[in-house]
Amino acid sequence: MENTLSIEARRFKKIREEQRHTQQSFADILGVGATTADIERGKTKLSGKVVMELFKQFDINPLWLFGQSYQKILSSSGGDVSPKVVTLDREENETIALVNQKAAAGYPHNIQDVEWYETLPAFNIPLPQYRNATYRGFQVEGDSMLPSIRPNEWVLGRSVPSIAEASDSKIYIVVLNDSVLVKKLQKVQDAPHKVRLISLNTEYLPIEVEVKNIQELWQVNSKLTFGIEEPSESLLLRELRQSMEDLKGQINNLNT
Repeated sequence: MENTLSIEARRFKKIREEQRHTQQSFADILGVGATTADIERGKTKLSGKVVMELFKQFDINPLWLFGQSYQKILSSSGGDVSPKVVTLDREENETIALVNQKAAAGYPHNIQDVEWYETLPAFNIPLPQYRNATYRGFQVEGDSMLPSIRPNEWVLGRSVPSIAEASDSKIYIVVLNDSVLVKKLQKVQDAPHKVRLISLNTEYLPIEVEVKNIQELWQVNSKLTFGIEEPSESLLLRELRQSMEDLKGQINNLNT
């Protein structure tokens, strides 16, 4: 039954579920009667009013809704840094595209090229942390984010729709017009049109960029690492020393 439905009916239902609305509550905010059940079953076609409300309230691209575009979000408020292309599997579920170091060099210039995205590997993570949002993976180049992120590790980022929704001191994948950077982001209080990008490695100086030059923004929430190293001897000694101090404290408390 699901496969016989029109693409707009399936995507309409997907939007409702992502927004965590019931059929009744979604109908209320869209002004379409008592329930959206008939729309989701394909019995009632999407009206222009509903399409307008989806764009107005959730920035849903009408072309994406009807299967004519891969760009789901089309912000009407400016400062849009949401994904320009969303990758999908055959069942129309979003996938996590992986952008290695070589691909990252061309990413800013192919950011709206649907065919280019199809050359990238993609996968799904069946965990609740990766639901109801768009994610993308990027391979880190260089040592500017040491010690937290090492060269060649992969970071997974959750899409951010606008700079206004970005949080200070969080780590982001920042897609500029000519490069892709992984940095801690800080808003510039006296210059709202700029943000400061900070490396964790103190050998690198912060840089300021114009908000208008940011094409996409992804908040890093996890990473993929390989070749996990054993703790160094000095670290083990510190841990052992701390354990001994804790034990001494416990003994002293028993004697008092």
